[in-house]
Amino acid sequence: MTSKPRARELGIPFSGQPGRWNAITDVAGVEVGHTTLIEGASTRTGVTAILPCGRQAGGASVPAAVFSLNGNGELTGSHWIEESGFMAGPVMLTNTHSVGVVRDAVAAWLDKVTPPEEGQGFHLPVVGETYDGVLNDISAQAVRAEHAVAALEQACTGPVAEGNVGGGTGMITHRFKGGIGTASRMLEVAGTVGTLGVLVQSNYGARDMLTIAGVPVGQHLTELMPEIRQQRDGSIIIVVATDLPLLPHQLKRVARRATMGLARLGGAAFNSSGDIFLAFSTARPTRQDGKEQWSALVNDVLDGVFRATVEATEEAIVNALLAAETLQGFQGNVVHALPHDELLAVMRQYGRIG
Repeated sequence: MTSKPRARELGIPFSGQPGRWNAITDVAGVEVGHTTLIEGASTRTGVTAILPCGRQAGGASVPAAVFSLNGNGELTGSHWIEESGFMAGPVMLTNTHSVGVVRDAVAAWLDKVTPPEEGQGFHLPVVGETYDGVLNDISAQAVRAEHAVAALEQACTGPVAEGNVGGGTGMITHRFKGGIGTASRMLEVAGTVGTLGVLVQSNYGARDMLTIAGVPVGQHLTELMPEIRQQRDGSIIIVVATDLPLLPHQLKRVARRATMGLARLGGAAFNSSGDIFLAFSTARPTRQDGKEQWSALVNDVLDGVFRATVEATEEAIVNALLAAETLQGFQGNVVHALPHDELLAVMRQYGRIG
């Protein structure tokens, strides 16, 4: 886990009250694990696992929804989420060419952990991807089934490693090194105290558009551009988790709000970008005799949930940028880390930090 300070530790001003870890794992039951592959001169990739209800309930079904801002990407299992309003099992994040092997590994893992009384043999694993082929020899397909299983087995609650880890190992954000980032918000809605957390695999954006806490820092930080042979547009996967009781159509509305957090940073969903967002709730309906009993917040009180989603998404992306380390990889390509001192100097110029 990186020892670099996160956004709040640097004094970058964000609204809202984070949870204990300021991570998606502040939502009770949610666990995160990574497998990071940095090998030789060309392998810079990995797998990240998010388990909504922990490993002990590996195949548990939770209310969920998906929103695609720009669809040049993949999130397997999304059609059934759209159809049913539920998601079963973990959410996996990896590189574009490794979706298949990770999906197959999760299906086999679910067969092993699913209780016999719940039946076996039918799984639609959820796997999202972003392209890491600038720093990683993506066609070598270094990710294997055991790497996906290791991420699942290592998943735990508590602080979440960020930056060059897991599926985010080879990712780039606003032409600085990007990767995995996370943040959370505590909130009270209609007398119900809840938590909302966000985890991103961040791999998108133009340098001049980078905006942090309202400051156009990308227009000032014009050096340390990537030393690469070919530039490609990237993508971002955003996963929103909450323990607040929400119906699937409400979770769809939550997933849409991640768009606004992305836009605050300068994301524009370019043509070749895959910007796909998933939201789920760990507050599941009770089932008995073929019926479901739901308890859900009414639409009129969701403004705080929407705001928390925007805030946590913005902060999660910044945390990914601040945690990432300069990395050299495939074909000698180099992508530099966002320099903390220079960032803070620009923000002082705009009076955003003391």
